Amino acid sequence: MKKILSILSIAASIAAYAQGTLIINNYTIYDYRGDVIAHNLFAPCYPRVVNNTPIIVPANSNTGTGTQLQYDNFRDQYTSSLYPMAAWSVATSPNSTTIRPWDHPALVPGGTFSNNTRWGMSKFGMVYAGTNNNVVGFNADIAIAGNPCYTYPDFFTTPSGANSAEMFTITSGSNVTTYLQLY
Repeated sequence: MKKILSILSIAASIAAYAQGTLIINNYTIYDYRGDVIAHNLFAPCYPRVVNNTPIIVPANSNTGTGTQLQYDNFRDQYTSSLYPMAAWSVATSPNSTTIRPWDHPALVPGGTFSNNTRWGMSKFGMVYAGTNNNVVGFNADIAIAGNPCYTYPDFFTTPSGANSAEMFTITSGSNVTTYLQLY
């Protein structure tokens, strides 16, 4: 019985930290250009995994059009996502960062970093579609509510009030999906 309880405890702790799915829905007329950060949700907040190059999610790319960014995990996103990331910047401490390819063993589902991180933050600046020209006032650091590592708001509104962004998670059983919505 003790062995069964130990196995169940280990499985529960892995599920508690498993990175989950990330979905970015861009409902705006602008392109999203930014970074997404998965990290350990407990101090000291490492390991941390960040895209190695900026992610671009074009204007009007969302689940309604079937063109949303969706990363089910660090590895499989490379062959399944419309916006694949070839390498990830992996930090195990403030002074130790390494670039890892998408298929590195530590990034596979069940690997060290997948099991010990969860999507928690995005840094972005919207740009006019098809350009690198910033949309003035539509940039933010945004994090899931209650994120102990990054205390940014989970909702952002542009100074004009015309656009906004929100970041949140939905948990169903052991499935955790983190959404970044841009309006």
